[in-house]
Amino acid sequence: MFYDHQQIEKKWQKYWEDNQTYKTSDNTDKPKFYVLDMFPYPSGAGLHVGHPLGYIASDIYARYKRHQGFNVLHPVGYDSFGLPAEQYAIQTGQHPAITTEQNITRYEEQLRKIGFSFDWSREVRTSDASYYKWTQWIFIELFHSWYNKDTDKAEPISSLVKRFEEKGTEGLNANQNDELNFTAEEWKEASEIDKEDILLNYRLAYRAETTVNWCPALGTVLANDEVKDGKSERGGFPVFQKKMMQWSMRISAYSERLLQGLKTLDWPQPLKDSQEYWIGKSQGAQVRFNVEGHDEIVEVFTTRPDTIFGATFMVLAPENPLVETITTAEQKAEVDFYIEETSKKTERDRMADVKNVSGAFTGSYALNPFSGERMPIYISDYVLMGYGTGAVMAVPAHDERDHRFAKKFNLEIKKVVETDEDVQEASFDSKDSVCVNSDFLNGLNYNDAKALIISAIEKKGIGHGTTNYRQRDAIFSRQRYWGEPVPIYYKNGMPYTLPTSALPLELPEVEKYLPTEDGDPPLGNAKTFAWDEANQKVVDTNLIDEKTVFPLELSTMPGWAGSSWYFLRYMDPKNDEVFAKKELSDYWGQVDLYIGGSEHATGHLLYSRFWNMFLKDRGYINQDEPFQKLINQGMILGMSAFVYRVDGTNQYVSKNLAKDYTTQAIHVDVSLLKGTSDELDTEAFKAWRPDYADAEFILEDGKYITGREVEKMSKSKYNVVNPDDICEEYGADGLRLYEMFLGPLEQSKPWNTQGLSGVYGFLKKFWNLYFDGDTFSVSDEEPTKAEYKVLHTLIKKVVYDIENFSFNTSVSSFMIAVNELQKIKCNKRNILEPLAVIISPYAPHICEELWSLLGHQDSIEFEKFPVLNEDYLVEDEILYPVSVNGKMKFKISLSAQLSPKEVEEVVLKDEKMMQILEGKTPTKIIVVPHRIVNIVI
Repeated sequence: MFYDHQQIEKKWQKYWEDNQTYKTSDNTDKPKFYVLDMFPYPSGAGLHVGHPLGYIASDIYARYKRHQGFNVLHPVGYDSFGLPAEQYAIQTGQHPAITTEQNITRYEEQLRKIGFSFDWSREVRTSDASYYKWTQWIFIELFHSWYNKDTDKAEPISSLVKRFEEKGTEGLNANQNDELNFTAEEWKEASEIDKEDILLNYRLAYRAETTVNWCPALGTVLANDEVKDGKSERGGFPVFQKKMMQWSMRISAYSERLLQGLKTLDWPQPLKDSQEYWIGKSQGAQVRFNVEGHDEIVEVFTTRPDTIFGATFMVLAPENPLVETITTAEQKAEVDFYIEETSKKTERDRMADVKNVSGAFTGSYALNPFSGERMPIYISDYVLMGYGTGAVMAVPAHDERDHRFAKKFNLEIKKVVETDEDVQEASFDSKDSVCVNSDFLNGLNYNDAKALIISAIEKKGIGHGTTNYRQRDAIFSRQRYWGEPVPIYYKNGMPYTLPTSALPLELPEVEKYLPTEDGDPPLGNAKTFAWDEANQKVVDTNLIDEKTVFPLELSTMPGWAGSSWYFLRYMDPKNDEVFAKKELSDYWGQVDLYIGGSEHATGHLLYSRFWNMFLKDRGYINQDEPFQKLINQGMILGMSAFVYRVDGTNQYVSKNLAKDYTTQAIHVDVSLLKGTSDELDTEAFKAWRPDYADAEFILEDGKYITGREVEKMSKSKYNVVNPDDICEEYGADGLRLYEMFLGPLEQSKPWNTQGLSGVYGFLKKFWNLYFDGDTFSVSDEEPTKAEYKVLHTLIKKVVYDIENFSFNTSVSSFMIAVNELQKIKCNKRNILEPLAVIISPYAPHICEELWSLLGHQDSIEFEKFPVLNEDYLVEDEILYPVSVNGKMKFKISLSAQLSPKEVEEVVLKDEKMMQILEGKTPTKIIVVPHRIVNIVI
């Protein structure tokens, strides 16, 4: 029977949509399972075949869990704020909302074609006001919270105010920007502005001057992961380090909990390692050094206070505020030039560049508090303001980077850890040796010396032992239009939150999407964007009088804001009273399976864990962590094609002749190749772009053969394969099976369209098992033991594979089972019905059609998954090979129930054996049960 995949797939996709087959119930009686894909950003290019890989895997798992009787939440939505739509708006004037809507329509069309079992009724978009109302609400909650280190959680800011009223800062143990000291009386006497300023020091969402990655061309601040080699990832524009007033999120308060929480998660180890490194916990001491001739002190954090006697110079971050104060007139020009050069590098670039050494001398000296020696103070880009204190004490004998710096600037290198190595030539870093040249630390090992020096530092009153984290607070403002407005207005220069009744604060219309002439963010162009405090509403900006009408915050939230909590909104997406009803968030709890790319390790996956922990602290949800199990799917790589242009000409030489010419390899669109071959359609190539219209070709055997290479699939390499084309030719079920068949989910693997024919052939074979010619033919006759064995072998393998995410080996097992059933001409209902259920998570359309033909009215989706019966896998008879003196002589079929002794007796009485023995008695008989009989004569 002809397998018409196009008709079948259209029919069932319409059925699922009309019947809302995958709509999730909030019935909390059933056990739940929450399967989620990382939030997609709807780009203008749409999907290529690499994108659905993770979606297919999660969809298989979601369908399998439904078959097992779980209430499955498998939603979809769009992370729809983002730079690309805004850049397009700047270039064309088209509102980003229109571009985003078009892109989402295209995405959804493609996703539906692949047959995903998403609950489309729960779709969310971060750019919808009904969604970002709650993103703004979470921001307000963060603003009105502080982190109490004694209870180790976030608490309402009102409890901090109460504390200040009762005893000021006495005994306060809070996460803060600066350590403040005041009494209850001083607090009570402070003005409202001063009180607000003090509270900003503790709020979890706060405004402060911060060093940021500023991109003038894009007119915005960029996150570290949006910058590559000093340029913006989007557009390749120069990025500079700049100090600006910015909103920040106090994620640093959660560093220890974020570290400890990793131990409870089933995540790939490399991803956990990335977060651990990013958080960067280290234990040591905070030490204050006096600066000669200045009142200022330099405070450093060091993990090796035991080496303080070997500290011979100091290095400050170029952006450290002390630099301006302590730099001498003679050194000012050199220092200013160095600061300017450093501003062109991102912090990430500076951290990554471990080989190059550069710096500038400030002209000032610090005093070593233990040796009393003068220590020249330098600035260098390898010291970061955001880590520790923005200053290091350099111990060149025992730190590789300090050593290179000392060598370059001819500074003293003093050995303080015992070693036979020459520390003048190379640094020696060890915690296993003992201290030397270190006064009262001499002869002590690392642990004892560290404890004693910390005690001495504390006795001198110049510092204390402490734990430090590399992770810094997350910058939360972007000078962009297309993002969530921050629900803040300014009164007397102080930020105040809008009342929650005023949410959502909607994005206003603007005439242009660029910063204003005064340098304000694009929201500065809005005509209706001011807060009328008296009437509690947004009004025209020309009404601002700083008495009852005040300016609103002009920055928008960063791209990660909406994606930091979307997994919670899916639990209750239409609720206008709360972001998610507590009863529902308690039921759905953690995401049980989360699939997405490893590139989000230190962005989205950290921020969402932070917001989740915060919401738990404040009692809005019950679970500490958002994502229990996480899988990073690999990449599907493209097979790029190249033509070879002869230098200085318009001639293109075929691949195998190119070695005789000086050529330049140029990417060419893979759609210009003939069929699935490597041959270029030369006429199509000439018509592709105007600059190739007059191309001449040097052919081999009358053909132009392109070069091929496996690379990342991307539009710029012209190697993108559109899933729509694959669905058209091979069907969505073919695409789904093939993507799983390519190899293990976590590995990267090259795409090869030619490989689809094998999977498509399997689908046709599977289809025809249910037909006799063109007639649907399934028998109610009881299957044979052999038929049941094929089925139950498959059940055992597929259950193991799905639960271990080995989807590729399941597809191989399907092929083996269908081949075996075809060979024995099996058409029994008791085999073919469960077979359709087993294959349906992978190939749902064909299985729905067969299920319907088998006489079922309901969807196959909720049919119970077949249960393994091991009895069918037990062999009745064993075909024993009989070996005599190491050579196999014959085979004998015996009951599987026979003991080794009984097998021995039957074999010796066998006619063939008696002929071989010729009356002799064997010297040795070995029976390996169910395997082999060995006889030695």
